[in-house]
Amino acid sequence: MSFQDKSIQCSDCGTTFTFTAEEQELFASRGYTNEPKRCQPCREARKSERYGNSGSGYSGSGYRPQRQMFPATCAQCGKDTEVPFEPREGRPVYCSNCYNAVKVSR
Repeated sequence: MSFQDKSIQCSDCGTTFTFTAEEQELFASRGYTNEPKRCQPCREARKSERYGNSGSGYSGSGYRPQRQMFPATCAQCGKDTEVPFEPREGRPVYCSNCYNAVKVSR
């Protein structure tokens, strides 16, 4: 299938932008059936509004929120560490090295 550059009008700002043949090929390879409605600056502004700026708890890549980390003390070696869950009383918490050793021995 041969793709050709297309001119599209942005639904937000009204400017005309080019949907290149390379972008169309990428969209097709990912299974996208719709053309973009917004120009690149408007898409970035919309993502920024939706996910917040990178300084507000979201990582700069992938738009996934950063995990909240909780301080803990490793039950095996006693080292201070951080874990991505809130430790509960009576449940052992391990640093990554000790966890990997415990996980392998199971």
